[in-house]
Amino acid sequence: MKTIKIGLLGLGNIGTGTYKTLEMNRDEIESTLNSKVEIVKILERDTERDRGIAVPKEKFTSDPDEIFKDPEIDIVIELLGGIEPATSFILKAMENGKHVVTANKAAIAANYHKLMETAQANNVLFRFEASVGGGIPILGTLTGPLRANKFEEVLGILNGTTNYILTMMTKEGVDYDTALKDAQAQGFAEADPTADVEGIDAANKLTILMALMFDKYVAPEDIPTTGITQITKEKIEEARANNCKIKLIAHAKKLENGEIEYEVRPMHISETHPLANINKEFNAVFVKGNAVDDLMFYGKGAGPLPTGSAVLGDVIDIAKTIL
Repeated sequence: MKTIKIGLLGLGNIGTGTYKTLEMNRDEIESTLNSKVEIVKILERDTERDRGIAVPKEKFTSDPDEIFKDPEIDIVIELLGGIEPATSFILKAMENGKHVVTANKAAIAANYHKLMETAQANNVLFRFEASVGGGIPILGTLTGPLRANKFEEVLGILNGTTNYILTMMTKEGVDYDTALKDAQAQGFAEADPTADVEGIDAANKLTILMALMFDKYVAPEDIPTTGITQITKEKIEEARANNCKIKLIAHAKKLENGEIEYEVRPMHISETHPLANINKEFNAVFVKGNAVDDLMFYGKGAGPLPTGSAVLGDVIDIAKTIL
């Protein structure tokens, strides 16, 4: 039986979730592929931290070339986060003939064309389902079952941190600072929440969605973006008085003249709209296609296991192609 060998870049929360998901569902994954799947090398500096998993010490390396230049490694999973060195590592893996899976929305959004072109030039597969919506299978659906559609619009709650904060402000009547502290205590917000609360994370994800849906690349910094830091209890109550809720929405729409309008900002969403009832850390993506009309995808948009599920789904997809 063949073994699909994997090099993993990063064993943080998402890397650990991916490792756990593989161990937890190994029988099902290997039965699906009729092949073994093994993470054989892990790039990680912190080898002592208790992650709740048993990783043999010999799997760790501090030298990425041990992964890139190993001829036996088939797939590289990049879960370092951030634009660099992640982008350079992804490119180097591709240039060494490795197929790549990543959850890194910042790297993809910043370097979309470069990454896609490098994958094509080196005849390798590049998958990034987990970069938008965590465990929600939105990207593969857009490029798979829905590819016969002309897409007209996308509305998304794409950031669990901000949705948790706005849910607490709406349901519990607390102010922004209190809701943020609660989100941090629950592990839904980072110590530095800037990328989330200023809408940067949602803009990265909207860049990826627009590239796939409309074949139009717009850099995240070129998307008009407003975060939630100015949302007050008074604004929440004003929305409620108008039978609305405030949600941080990533929105893109194709106009009749073929132009695309796009933005990320807090919006008043009617209480009757499906997105109005997406609460706490959950994400949802509302898509309109000219054949399927309205569809909504809903689920956990972050977290180690949901994201690890999407990462390994991509691994299985690649493995089926190369076996």
